[in-house]
Amino acid sequence: MIKAQDRPPPRGASPSPAEQTRAALVRAALQLFGRQGFDGTSTREIAALAKANIGSIAYHFGGKEGLRAACANYIVATIGGVAGAAMAQPAGEQQDAEASQAQLLAFVEAMVGFVAAHPEAGEFVQFVMRELSEPSEALDIIYEGVIEPVHRRLCRVWADASGEDAESDRTRITIFTLIGQVVYFRIARAAVMRRLGWDRIGPSEATDIISVVRSNIEAILAARKGPST
Repeated sequence: MIKAQDRPPPRGASPSPAEQTRAALVRAALQLFGRQGFDGTSTREIAALAKANIGSIAYHFGGKEGLRAACANYIVATIGGVAGAAMAQPAGEQQDAEASQAQLLAFVEAMVGFVAAHPEAGEFVQFVMRELSEPSEALDIIYEGVIEPVHRRLCRVWADASGEDAESDRTRITIFTLIGQVVYFRIARAAVMRRLGWDRIGPSEATDIISVVRSNIEAILAARKGPST
C-alpha cells in the first residue's frame, strides 16, 4: 500500500519543511541505492546528498530499510500516475478493438515520454534493476503496486484490441516485450545516443521513438487480430 507521504505532492501545493526533507531523502536514496546498492550505501552518504540531518532518516522513515520502502512507494506512485492517466478506461470494462488499440498507443506515448526522456526515470530504472538482482521487500512493493497491475491491465486492453486471451502466455509475453522495447531506451541510453548521434533524448527524440514503437504495435495487431464476428 502506498503511504500518503510517499506520493508526489499535488501540483501547485507548497510542501512543508518536513515534506521537503522527506522528498530530498527519497531522491538521494534513489540515486545512491541505484548506483551503489543498498548495502553499499550509508545513511551518512544519503543525508549528505540530501543536505539533511542524519537523524532525519530514522525520524521520517524509521531507518534505512524504511527509506528503501519509501523509495519503492514513490516509484509506484509516480509510474502508476503516468500509466493510469494513459489508461483512463475503467479496468474490467470491455471496449472495441479500435478504442483498445488507441489506448495501447496512448500508454506507449506516455511511457516513452517518461521513461526515455524524463531525468528521474534513470534513477527509477537503476533502483528497480538493483532490486531485481537483489530482491527485498521494496521489490514486492513495486511488483504488487505497479508491475503486476499495469501488466495485467495492458493484457486486458491487448485482448480487446487483438481478440486474444488476456491471460494466455502469448499475450503476457507480448506485453512484456512491449514494455521491454520502451525500457531499453533508458537501460541502453548511452549506446542509443551514440549509435544515433544524439546528444540527448528529449521531446523530439522521444517523438521519433514513439513513432517506431507505435508502428511495431500496429503491425503486430494487424497480424494477430482475431477474425471479425
